[in-house]
Amino acid sequence: MLPETPNGLHVFADGCYEPSSGQGGWAFVAYRDAVEIAADFGGVQDSANNAMELIALLKAATWLNANALGEPAIIWSDSVYAVRGCNSLRHIWKTNGWKKIVANANARSRTIASPELWKAIDLQLSPNPLVTIAWCKGHSGVEGNERADELAGRVGANPL
Repeated sequence: MLPETPNGLHVFADGCYEPSSGQGGWAFVAYRDAVEIAADFGGVQDSANNAMELIALLKAATWLNANALGEPAIIWSDSVYAVRGCNSLRHIWKTNGWKKIVANANARSRTIASPELWKAIDLQLSPNPLVTIAWCKGHSGVEGNERADELAGRVGANPL
C-alpha cells in the first residue's frame, strides 16, 4: 500500500541501527505513479539510529536533485526527528549557525547532533522547494516504507 495519493513522485527513506554490532543501514525507494523506479541502500559502521535516518533522507534528496529537480515530490520518513528537523528545526539551526538557541545555555546544550548531516540535507533541500518532507507510520503496511526498511535492514543486520 502506498500513501492515499499514489500518483506523482514519492520517495521513502528509512534507516536502521543494530546496537550490538554498531552497524547501521540506510535506504530509499522512489515510486512514480505507484511504480518503483529507483532504490539504493548502504551501511555505516559506528553510527546511530538518528544518523541513519538522516543519511537515508539525504540520499533520497540527492537522488531527487539528480533525477527530478523541479518536479513536485514527497520524501516520506517514519522518523519524527528527521521530519521535524527538516521542516522546522533545520531553518532555525541554520539561522543560528547550526546551533540550538537555548536561553542561558552552556555550549554543550547548544550543540545539535550530526551538524554535518544537517548541513548536507539543507544543501540538497534548499534548491528544490517542490520537495515536501512528510511522516508516515513505520511498520504499518505502507509499501514504500516497508521496502525501504527491508533494504536498510539488509545492511544493518550484516557487518560491512
